[in-house]
Amino acid sequence: RASNSFPATATVRDFDPISGSIPATKVEITVSCRNLLDRDTFSKSDPCKFSFGRTEVIDNTLNPDFVRKYILDYFFEEKQNLRFDVYDIDSKSPDLAKHDFLGQVFCTLGEIVGSPASRLEKPLGGIPGKKCGTIILSAEELGNCRDYATMQFCANKLDKKDFFGKSDPFMVFYRSNEDGTFTICHKTEVVKNTLNPVWEPFSIPVRALCNGDYDRTIKVEVYDWDRDGSHDFIGEFTTSFKELCRGQNQLNVYEVSGDKIDQYHHHLQSSGPLSPSFPASLLLIASFPLFICFRTQIHFTVAIDFTASNGNPSQSTSLHYMNPYQMNAYAMALKAVGEIIQDYDSDKMFPALGFGAKLPPDWRVSHEFPLNGNVDNPYCNGMEGILEAYHQSLKTVQLYGPTNFAPVVNHVARYAAAVQDGSQYFVLLIITDGVISDMAQTKEAIVNAAKLPMSIIIVGVGQAEFDAMVELDGDDVRISSRGKVAERDIVQFVPFRDYMDRTGNHVLSMARLAKDVLAEIPDQLISYMKSRAIKPNPVPVYSPSDEPPTNPV
Repeated sequence: RASNSFPATATVRDFDPISGSIPATKVEITVSCRNLLDRDTFSKSDPCKFSFGRTEVIDNTLNPDFVRKYILDYFFEEKQNLRFDVYDIDSKSPDLAKHDFLGQVFCTLGEIVGSPASRLEKPLGGIPGKKCGTIILSAEELGNCRDYATMQFCANKLDKKDFFGKSDPFMVFYRSNEDGTFTICHKTEVVKNTLNPVWEPFSIPVRALCNGDYDRTIKVEVYDWDRDGSHDFIGEFTTSFKELCRGQNQLNVYEVSGDKIDQYHHHLQSSGPLSPSFPASLLLIASFPLFICFRTQIHFTVAIDFTASNGNPSQSTSLHYMNPYQMNAYAMALKAVGEIIQDYDSDKMFPALGFGAKLPPDWRVSHEFPLNGNVDNPYCNGMEGILEAYHQSLKTVQLYGPTNFAPVVNHVARYAAAVQDGSQYFVLLIITDGVISDMAQTKEAIVNAAKLPMSIIIVGVGQAEFDAMVELDGDDVRISSRGKVAERDIVQFVPFRDYMDRTGNHVLSMARLAKDVLAEIPDQLISYMKSRAIKPNPVPVYSPSDEPPTNPV
């Protein structure tokens, strides 16, 4: 799925290269199975996989390696559920009810991408009392989705549109869509007062230019710039990225067809030839899926606000109130974010911290305590383990204050500082209800953490004013401390109340919350890797042929 912030009929003035969306990264899924059930009496099963499409049928094998691949849009910040059903095909009927069901598996695309070497192996189920074998799912990012194209254009004898001078031409590029419409994707600079312009070289993601399809039509329009915004149309032509890669030669010169009407013949005239100055070149850019596939582990830590401003947990007005029929805001935010990010942590063990409470037995205030009570091992098993530890803490600690962030930020930063080679990346989720008490210390902690492989997500619950959190977010003004500006923007803040669905559809609203708070993580990870000149470290690529087939017992 790709969002598009431009209408299909966008004019030059509609284009905003900052806000324009680019199609998602695409990954290719490969499927193999091992030790399938044998449903045929006189031969082996003839398996076919069915989920969002069908594979080919492979005859007489219990260990198929399917040739057909599936290409999916990949979004780190979304939970993309997948289901794979395997059938033994006994006839040419398209009705699956007429074939033997061999098993099924449910997973997310994030699970596949986040597995070591992006290879996920899971047992097939769905038939009670039977061992249905295993399915092996491998994901590979399509290379041309992370390519950048660099190109330059020149033109000769363009139309003269200005009465007192020559034209001021610029070019606008459009990507063609599946439905035949066009989406604007790039605009060159204006070259003043010339009919023979040479534009500056520019770079653009190949997925923005042609969605990774080198043969897809690219439309280019040429305009004469006017100060009042009513730019004069000079002409247009169509091409493809494949053609642009040929560079400057007689086969790669485009006549710019304009709207100038000949007074005698009444037909469109050519405004002038335009061509690439050199072949379009490609630069391979390391991407988020590439780092995840090639070794980077994401470590997730949660820190929960236990200050008294949340209210008495035993009362229904409290933000920490445990309603037996519905999760509170803290639990909902934790589950929404955690369920997506846990797919990228191989052991599913997460440190869970609390801050702002008095702890037994001496009832001293702590701003960095383990929710499970184990200082030496604060790890909880999965999201359910964190939620259980959170609920248990509410029964044992006394909510107090103040609201200090710096201790938990520094806690995670100590771990991040110990591993800066790109093999690990740390994400801290802070869920809080109120105004921060240690702003100066927190800003200093964040500025220091910005040099480390680390990101911070802050979710504000309740009705408090969160002006300080917006400052920490740093989207408008990069955060600074003691005259030092943060090296990267690593904080994302959202107020929970903005995601409460009035219709009570918490599933949808929490999906929106997770999408918004996690959307910046891939770029933040990439920005760290770039700042340290770290490239993905390839691991041996798995091939089904590497593994000898085994027969079921």
